[in-house]
Amino acid sequence: MTLKGKTVLVVGRGGGIAGAVTLAARDAGAQVIAAGRSQDKLKAAYDGEPGITTEYVDLTDEASIAELGERLGTVDHIVSTASARARGKIADLDRDAVRASFDTKVIGPLMLAKHLAPRIKAGGSLTIFSGVAAAKIAVGTLAVAITNGAADVLARSLALELAPVRVNAVSPGVIDTGAWDGLGAGKDDYFRDISERNPARRIGTADDVAQTVLFAMTNTFVTGTTLRVDGGEPLT
Repeated sequence: MTLKGKTVLVVGRGGGIAGAVTLAARDAGAQVIAAGRSQDKLKAAYDGEPGITTEYVDLTDEASIAELGERLGTVDHIVSTASARARGKIADLDRDAVRASFDTKVIGPLMLAKHLAPRIKAGGSLTIFSGVAAAKIAVGTLAVAITNGAADVLARSLALELAPVRVNAVSPGVIDTGAWDGLGAGKDDYFRDISERNPARRIGTADDVAQTVLFAMTNTFVTGTTLRVDGGEPLT
């Protein structure tokens, strides 16, 4: 899965899944542009890393996306990992949080496609992120589920409209990236329960997801699909 000589834009944080994708793409031979709102954190994460530069973009600001496109010129592949979660039962959901979730994970990638798809070189791709909540409905994840479901539809719609640019979604399950640290002492119990029930019998890693993104970028016959990297969790 070589990306030698390619330019890859990765939108997201300086760690977690975005960080794993950035490093995996670089190790596969690409020149990587890591873009996001927190320049200090991105620069700290990739300071001294060869083959990686940083840029500013805010997916909730269309002008910011257009300006990024102007600065970059052309790219080969774009990956958007950004998200803003809105968890909780319906009675506890905050309207602004739900809006931010949709704005970041659906409208943001849509605007990326609007302004940057014309800059993607022949053979290139756009990869966005969905998530297991769209496939496994559970109480307390309604806002996450509808956001991820919309991302799945967005990938299929863009794949048709932007062809021959390939567009896919990657749908992670429970991944140990630090995002679950907020559970405190309950994190170990939660991970143990998931590991015992899913067919893979383990928790996913950021590298599991990064390798799936590399596949989406390099397999030129894959488009308009959601690649699930969730250990089979929706089957349980």
